[in-house]
Amino acid sequence: MSFVKLARNILLAGATGVLMATGAVADTVPLKVSASAPTEAPDKFKNGEARIAVVRQLNVGDVYQAWIAGVEEEAGKLGVKVDIYNADGDNAKQALQLQQAVATEPDAILIGWGFGDSLKAGLDAACAAGIPVVTSNASVPVSDCVTNVNQSDKLMMKGIVDKFSSDMGGKPEGDVIYVYVAGYLPLDLRNEIWEEFKASNPGINQVAQIGVVNANTAAQTADQAKAALTANPNTVAIIAPYDEFTKGATLAIEELGMQDKVKAYGMDISTADIAVMTAENSPWVATSTTDMQNFGRVSLRVAAGEITDSYEGNDLLIPPLVITQDELRDKGVQNVEQLADNFPGLATPGLAVAPWMESLQ
Repeated sequence: MSFVKLARNILLAGATGVLMATGAVADTVPLKVSASAPTEAPDKFKNGEARIAVVRQLNVGDVYQAWIAGVEEEAGKLGVKVDIYNADGDNAKQALQLQQAVATEPDAILIGWGFGDSLKAGLDAACAAGIPVVTSNASVPVSDCVTNVNQSDKLMMKGIVDKFSSDMGGKPEGDVIYVYVAGYLPLDLRNEIWEEFKASNPGINQVAQIGVVNANTAAQTADQAKAALTANPNTVAIIAPYDEFTKGATLAIEELGMQDKVKAYGMDISTADIAVMTAENSPWVATSTTDMQNFGRVSLRVAAGEITDSYEGNDLLIPPLVITQDELRDKGVQNVEQLADNFPGLATPGLAVAPWMESLQ
C-alpha cells in the first residue's frame, strides 16, 4: 500500500461504525491492472525478499490443498516468501493467527476463507499498519485496504442447476435433496441462485436440506444424505454445491444402491473428485468449477500486485466451467494436471497480471 493510500485511509477513519480502523467499507469495483502499474519488478521481488502471510480458515480437503499449491507455485514465480497459518476450521484460531501475522509485518496478507466478524480485529490491525489484505472466498467486505478474489459463485451455481434442468428435458421436477450450510459467503451466494431456481421451477420439491462444514464434511454429509434418502425414496437428485458435499452425497447414493435413480450435481474439482466422478456407475454426473490451483495462483498474484499498487478496483471474479462426467470419461482425464489441456477455459494465465510480473517470468 502506498503512503498516499495509507494517508487517505487514516483521514477516512473514525467517523462511524461502518469504518474499519483505517479502511472504510467501500463500493465493490471490478479489479483491473492500473495504467500506472510498475513495468519493472521491485528489488524485493527480484531478490526473493517479498513476504506474504497466508491465513487459512479451512485447510483440510482437496479443494484447499489445490488452492495452497497454486499459492505456493505463484509465490515461487514472483519471488515471494509465504508464511502459512492453518486454522483447521476454527474461527477463533484464525482470528488469533491473523493478528499474529500482522505482528510479523509482512508486505501483504492473503486470507483463505473465514468470516468478517471474527477477523475484524485483525483486519483493523492490518489496515492500521498499512498492510494490504486480499481475501479468497471469505465473508469479508471490500474496503480501502481489503481486496476480494472469488470464484464467480453465482455463475457456478447457475451452471449446475442449468445442467440439472437440461438433463430433465428442460422441465425439472421431482423430489430433490439440497446440501447447504448458511454463513459461508460462497455457499450463501450459491444459495441465492438455488432459491431463484426453485421459485421459477415449481415442479421441484425440496424434501430435505442437509449439510455440515467441518474437518469431516464428506463423511458426515454422507450420513445425513443416507438418512434423507431413506426418508425420501423418490428423490431424483441431490444438489450439493461444494465438492466435499458432493463426495458425501455420492457415497450415500452408492451405499444405498440408488445410482440408477438418484444423480448428484456438485461443484469444484480435484484429482480425488475426478476419480469419484469417473468411477463405474458413479451418480456424480456434473460439476461446476474453477481450477482451484489456478484460483490460488491468481489470489497470490493479486496480493503481490497490491504490494506495488498495481491495480484499480477491489473485486476480482474468476469465471467457471461446467464439466460433465461424460466429458471426463471421453477425454480420459484422470487428474487435475490433465484438466488444463482438456479444458483450457479453466486457466486464466493473463488475469491480474501486472507488467512487472511479466518481467520476472
